Amino acid sequence: MPDLKPPQLAPLPPLQAIRVFEAVARHLSFTKAAQELGMTQAAASYQIKVLEERVGAPLFLRRPKQIELTEPGQRLAPAVSEAFSILGQAYAAARGGADGLLCVTTVLTFASNWLAQHLGSFQLAHPALAVRLDTSARLTDFAREDVDLAIRSGAGKWPGLEAHKLLDADFTPMLSPKLAASIGGVKEPADLLRLPILDPGDIWWSQWFEAAGVTGHDLAKRPGSSMGAQAYEANAAMAGHGVAILTRALFKNEIADGRLIQPFDLVGDDGHAYWLVYPTARRNVPKIRAFRDWILAEIACA
Repeated sequence: MPDLKPPQLAPLPPLQAIRVFEAVARHLSFTKAAQELGMTQAAASYQIKVLEERVGAPLFLRRPKQIELTEPGQRLAPAVSEAFSILGQAYAAARGGADGLLCVTTVLTFASNWLAQHLGSFQLAHPALAVRLDTSARLTDFAREDVDLAIRSGAGKWPGLEAHKLLDADFTPMLSPKLAASIGGVKEPADLLRLPILDPGDIWWSQWFEAAGVTGHDLAKRPGSSMGAQAYEANAAMAGHGVAILTRALFKNEIADGRLIQPFDLVGDDGHAYWLVYPTARRNVPKIRAFRDWILAEIACA
C-alpha cells in the first residue's frame, strides 16, 4: 500500500509571537501593539525577536520614530492576518447563531442619515438575518471583534480588507433658512463669516473658504466646540445655532424639506469617501455577500 501519512509541516513558532507580529504589522508601531495586547513595549519587542529568530530574517526595519515591514515581513503579514480571520470565523460559528446575525459597525451620521432609512428593504429581502448596528468612529479590528462589516470614511486603502466605495465624503456649508434671513440672505461666501460657525476648527472649513477665495477668516480664533458628528452639527444648524459644513449625500431629505439650505454650489472634496469594508478572506461568506450586493445596488439607485 502507498504511504498515506500526511506530509510533515514545519513547526510553528509560539502563538503569542505570531499574535504580537500581527498587531505590530497592522499598527506599524510597537507601542500601539503593546497597548492593544495589554503588555509592555519591551515584551512585544521580545516576542518579535523570538519570531525573527525562528524565521531567520528581520521582519521589521527599525528607523527613528517609525518601523516598516521587510520583504519577509510583507510576505508573512497578510497570511497571518488571514489565519486570524479564519480562526475568528471558526470561533463565531462554534458559538452558534453566527449565520443568523449580521454585525455592521459604522459612524453615527451614516447610520442615522442613510443606513437607518434604507435598511428595511434589506431586512425584508433577508428576514432570517438579524442586523445589529454599532455606531462608532474608531477603527475596527476584525480579528478581535465580532463584526462582519464596517462602513468607514477614508481613502479606501486598508491592508487585508476589501473596500467598496459607497458615497463621496464631500462637504459644503449648510444652514437654516431663518438664520440666513437674519442677515438679509447669504449672497456670497464671505457672508457666512457674519454668522456663527459650527465646529470652526474642522479642516473642511478652511479648505472650503480657500476654494471660495475667502481669506482672512481667522477661524482658529472663533469660539466653538466640536460636536463629533455631522448629525449633531446638522441638528444645531436646523435649530438656527450656526452654519455647519456637511456632506450633501447624507442630508438630501433635510434640504428637500427646507430645513437646511445649501447656499452655494461650491463643494469641497479632499478625496475621502464612505467605504464598505470587510476582511478579504471573508468576501464569499453568504451574509457578507448579501449585504454587499444589497447596499451597492441601493446606493446606485439613490
